[in-house]
Amino acid sequence: MALELNRVRCGVSLLTVCIFVGAVQGQPLQEKIDSAIASKVPNYSTRASADSTDLEFLRRVTLDLHGTIPTAQEAREFQADKSPNKRAAQVDKLLADVWHPAYYAGVLDLTWMERRPTKHVTNDEWKQFLLQSMLENKPYDQLVREILTADGNDPKTRAASRFYLDRDAEPHLLTRDISRLFLGSNWQCAQCHDHPRVEDYKQDLYYGLFAFFNRTSVFTDAKTKKAVLAEKADGEASFQSVFDPKKTTKTSLPKMGARKELGEPKLEKGKEYDVAPAKEVRGVPKYSRRAKLAGELANGDFTPFPRNAANRLFNHMMGRGIVHPLDLDHSDNPPSHPELLDLLTKELVKMKFNQKEILGTLAKSKTYSRSSQAPKGSGEFKAEEFLVAAVRPMSAEQFAYALMQATGLTDAEKQAQGNKGESRALRSSLRAKIAPMAQPAMQAFASQPGEAATYDSRVEQALFLANNGYLQGLLSPQPGSLTFRLAALAPEQVADELYLSVLTRFPTEEEKKEVSQFLKARISDRAGAVRDLVWAMVTSVEFRFIS
Repeated sequence: MALELNRVRCGVSLLTVCIFVGAVQGQPLQEKIDSAIASKVPNYSTRASADSTDLEFLRRVTLDLHGTIPTAQEAREFQADKSPNKRAAQVDKLLADVWHPAYYAGVLDLTWMERRPTKHVTNDEWKQFLLQSMLENKPYDQLVREILTADGNDPKTRAASRFYLDRDAEPHLLTRDISRLFLGSNWQCAQCHDHPRVEDYKQDLYYGLFAFFNRTSVFTDAKTKKAVLAEKADGEASFQSVFDPKKTTKTSLPKMGARKELGEPKLEKGKEYDVAPAKEVRGVPKYSRRAKLAGELANGDFTPFPRNAANRLFNHMMGRGIVHPLDLDHSDNPPSHPELLDLLTKELVKMKFNQKEILGTLAKSKTYSRSSQAPKGSGEFKAEEFLVAAVRPMSAEQFAYALMQATGLTDAEKQAQGNKGESRALRSSLRAKIAPMAQPAMQAFASQPGEAATYDSRVEQALFLANNGYLQGLLSPQPGSLTFRLAALAPEQVADELYLSVLTRFPTEEEKKEVSQFLKARISDRAGAVRDLVWAMVTSVEFRFIS
């Protein structure tokens, strides 16, 4: 009976479980991932799409690991490479390059800060902290612990305190954001009562997390004028359910999820503080509830933490989480592939929270390499079956950097460095130099501050693509720009260079014909014709999406 109940809960047959377990013994992790995906769909091998083309894969993986598109030269070299393991080698190359930590630091910034305006810690300090953490390949659990323990008082760790300080240490906001961003469960609706539709999200869970920092506040030092965190030694996390007719008041000590409440030391009255709070004096209690949070949350023993991290890494590469939406992990929204999520969770802990290793493994899987085109006769399929690669919009950051690469601005800046090779220092310098140049496009396509990144279509985006001066500048025939390069080519060479530079693919015969006819029709205005061709390509739907 217990076995049968487990079968029903997991949503998979015992036969499927046995097939999956038998298939993964001794396999590399990427093959285990593929086996887990295939085990959920009957006739998966015949229904799933074929491998993507080499250039489709190159564009996709470069966007996912570097946040931009490959150059036309890189596309040609990858296409010409006949090595059987060239895709895996390309993944390793991208992860070893300094552009990966620079890009993924931005991914974490967007995930955790959601474009919030700077209040107390500068954006540059915060981003440099994340970048250095990624350059060091800092374990994910260590990074989160640093964020959750920083109080802004120590200059060495001040940058990490932005997560708290730029949310003004508001306890309800922190409860919502920590639960959804680090645990994959948005408990916001349990603030006033048990969640009305999600059985797992209870009010006592909410206030157990809330109790870690309901005594914390922002304190501005009168001398330095800097905001830091202060904390009281008293104050309870009290709550009532709005649905309770008796209005019974309950209190909660700090606790993490369904775990027991943490005990608190009994301190002699009058000796509760290392520094007692007073006018213009920051309170520092002997026992800090907030200081206990990082150790309780950010470790491999508390499964929701690595589970959420593994799910978000999978989502980054595959365009969809195993639990989806990412912040609604509960029993009524089970993972599409429970065994796979368990596997990735355990492997992430075993790898000591090495994000880069998981990203690389996912990129080397057949699931990731599949075409986004469904095979003929495959019938209907669901996104959560991963039968085809997900077609997904670029983030604002990806679009901005891809736009600079496609139009030649990145190459022009690279040329300005001189012919000095591709050292890590030069690559890092190039990324830092063009970062400010990405801002206009990023601002036009970015989600609203304080909101999770989503794809939308707004008037300002249309105006940016239609007549923004920044974009028009990218299209001007400056040395190194794409329009400059195309203007110097013979008409029959234009289409190949155009399509490789912008869309990372060769044009079809029909597209070559269209480009040729367009150029012939405007032979007296070759420069203008080339400019319009590039403009049409970078404003196309195909350019905006990852497939």
